[in-house]
Amino acid sequence: MVGGGVSRISHHFRDCDFHFHFHFTFTYSAFQTFHLSSPPLPLKPRWGGISQTTVPSNYRCFGTPPKSPGEIPLLFDCFSQQEEDREILSDGTSAVAGGIVALGKFDALHIGHRELAIQASRAGPPFLLSFVGMAKVLGWEPRAPIVAKCDRKRILSSWVPYCCNMVPEEFEVEFSSVRHLNPRQFVEKLSKELRVRGVVAGENYRFGYKAAGDALELVKLCEEYGMEAYIIKSVMDKNRFSADMNSVTNSKERGQVSSTRVREALAVGDLKYVSELLGRPHRLILMATDQERFSTGQYKVSAPRSCLLNLAPKEGLYEKCSLLLDQENVVQCSVVIDSKFVHIETDYGGLSDIFCSQNLKFLFIEFGDSCT
Repeated sequence: MVGGGVSRISHHFRDCDFHFHFHFTFTYSAFQTFHLSSPPLPLKPRWGGISQTTVPSNYRCFGTPPKSPGEIPLLFDCFSQQEEDREILSDGTSAVAGGIVALGKFDALHIGHRELAIQASRAGPPFLLSFVGMAKVLGWEPRAPIVAKCDRKRILSSWVPYCCNMVPEEFEVEFSSVRHLNPRQFVEKLSKELRVRGVVAGENYRFGYKAAGDALELVKLCEEYGMEAYIIKSVMDKNRFSADMNSVTNSKERGQVSSTRVREALAVGDLKYVSELLGRPHRLILMATDQERFSTGQYKVSAPRSCLLNLAPKEGLYEKCSLLLDQENVVQCSVVIDSKFVHIETDYGGLSDIFCSQNLKFLFIEFGDSCT
């Protein structure tokens, strides 16, 4: 964002070297419902942006009770994700009322998305707001997600140490319901219908019909509607491949971390680069069905590619991977991906016994370094 507009912006993201002077209670349903008892103290606005987030020693915020690393789920029951996110709760209130929503496309849940969640958590209960049904409305070709839907809560739970001990919640809005809204109408929906307290967006964020609104207009409109607006600098990709990849990525990108870069890194099999962009190893999830089953041997498991729930890297051999069978069983393995199957090979001789005794329906694979 150009410097000329900075003086007009009254709220930006806050450093976490201060204490929030409020508390809230919460209940869990499909979403968290928060009740704020008093607003946070006003703070001096500031631009920000970092390439990699660390948790400072004086980082103190109050919110959801902290979770220890052991409480963050290693695996997540994919069957529990059948309930769809709803815009309105049963009592007629918005599920994000009183919260701070991060705006964006959260396909990859990469370190740039994490930074948006961090800034949202510093101002209040954090939500990731995204649109569903966009591909269908716009006629885009369907494509596999980078993160399996059933794995998203695990990833968001891993952000707890960064997000003031709160788990960012996801909130989905049907794209068809906002497609033709101009920038003012979109902000009005956030304020009057969803009743959010504030928004967080990147400096390059565009919104409204035909992307007519930019970050400066978002701030101006939020002020008119009595909401806080926090604009943060993009998390830049400082990887040695960034210059080469930027030449083939979307022209809207200017070197920032993006889902496009993650997809391109997966396409060339560079899992080390993928891990740097995601801030974690890439996890591939496969689900057996009545039609497509896993084939198990003493040292090997094979699954048809049709079992994949998210995007696999390019065909090839991947070493130093991990097969996560359950909370206690993590097996080192190598993975071979070909045009029809995913093959997992280990030195552990009891795979078939585990599969027979537990009737496992899912395979969880975390990748090590690049394709060999």
